Amino acid sequence: MEKQELALEILHSTSVQDLVRDKGRLVEVPYTATVGDTLNVLLAKNILAVPVAAPPGHWIGAGGSMVVESDKSTGAPRKQYIGMVSVLDILIHVAEREDGSCERLQTAISKIIGHSLEGLSLWSIAPHTSLADTMEPMSKGIHRALVPVSSAMDHVSGVEVVESSPGYHMLTQTDVIAFLLVHSQQLEPLMSTDISSLGAVNKNVYAAPADMRVMYAVRAMRFAFLTAVAIVDPSPVAQLATQLVAGDGRRLLGTFSASDLRGCNSDVLTKWASLSVLEFSHKAFLARRFGFGAACIEAVDQTAASLDPQQKPLITCQPSASLREVISKALENRVHQLWVVDDAGSLLGMVAFTDILKAVRQASKRQ
Repeated sequence: MEKQELALEILHSTSVQDLVRDKGRLVEVPYTATVGDTLNVLLAKNILAVPVAAPPGHWIGAGGSMVVESDKSTGAPRKQYIGMVSVLDILIHVAEREDGSCERLQTAISKIIGHSLEGLSLWSIAPHTSLADTMEPMSKGIHRALVPVSSAMDHVSGVEVVESSPGYHMLTQTDVIAFLLVHSQQLEPLMSTDISSLGAVNKNVYAAPADMRVMYAVRAMRFAFLTAVAIVDPSPVAQLATQLVAGDGRRLLGTFSASDLRGCNSDVLTKWASLSVLEFSHKAFLARRFGFGAACIEAVDQTAASLDPQQKPLITCQPSASLREVISKALENRVHQLWVVDDAGSLLGMVAFTDILKAVRQASKRQ
């Protein structure tokens, strides 16, 4: 009981300010940046999403938000963050049409805010909000939020859509998950509990047949509000795969997710958008090893042609895996979810960061 109370205490005594204090300057793009410009920023910083900044007072932020950066001395508004754009938003935009991808890279980034579910809202979290309270919105699918350096509402905690501050840091689900691992000893016996017992396994898994083209997959993911799907064996009946399928019980071949798009440049997205999801995933994996320059991409194409896409290592776990094992494996491989499989490699479900945070929060509330 003492250990369980300590686990509860550390989640309540730690604030989001503690997690972001040592983070660097917020990476952002102006509303006038093109899709191609934004993709270059994501590539240079090796990140998956950036907030979009615009002059204050002229925009309604995503989800009706009003997150403003103010002058430190006068408090006058300097800029407004009007939304968050991820590499998944960009891929959805590029894949909307089978041709003209290069032209679509010249679109203003402000025009594609909200292409994916997460981009429909922009959240800020008051700096004094406890980790326990932060887990509540993040367990419902909020992957990122802005944390004010100093809030105009210092007495307030929780998630807000209205905020003014001289500056912001970015808080992500990964930051919270990494905290759990660093403090795993204090969070026992929770971290040694298997994910099945914690109720962290999501059994409703959507999958893309291996021969499904990327453009169809991202369209389907957009309408299903998904950021990741399993890649499974194609249908034995020859047909054009345009819809996702139920993944339960199917043989896992790979993953197609926002994490797989890390580091992709404009050449990759425009050239590979017409590939099958299995080919795209395989080439993206190779490109992260060889690089994304033009010469490297040519080498990737040549190498991929001689290798079986199914040889790419699968990031999986079994229902008996402990919470610590799952978190360690996800962070080590820089992914946001693990597929749960049986001994034969067939899909049983998925455990994503959202599922982990929900399970930890529920376990803490039961103490």
